[in-house]
Amino acid sequence: MKNANFGAYIKARREQKGIPQRIVAHALNVDTSTLSKMELGERQITISMIKPLSESLDVNFKDLQIKYIAEKIMKDFSGQPFLNEALKKILNEEV
Repeated sequence: MKNANFGAYIKARREQKGIPQRIVAHALNVDTSTLSKMELGERQITISMIKPLSESLDVNFKDLQIKYIAEKIMKDFSGQPFLNEALKKILNEEV
């Protein structure tokens, strides 16, 4: 998922808290160059990174995961004519 919005959010939170890239990169088991690319939306942030991100940035895990999933859905499926129906089906556990 190339997503500059989520990456920019992560960068803003990290800078707001005064946390160096090396600390967050270590929590994600990546180097600082990779984290920088993630923050710029040039590298993929995966769902498995949400928990360590929430812990290292002191952000609520649930809120961060919801933000990640919502942005991924919108990036991948925005403009699809049946998106709302598909989401309703998921929510009703009909899949």
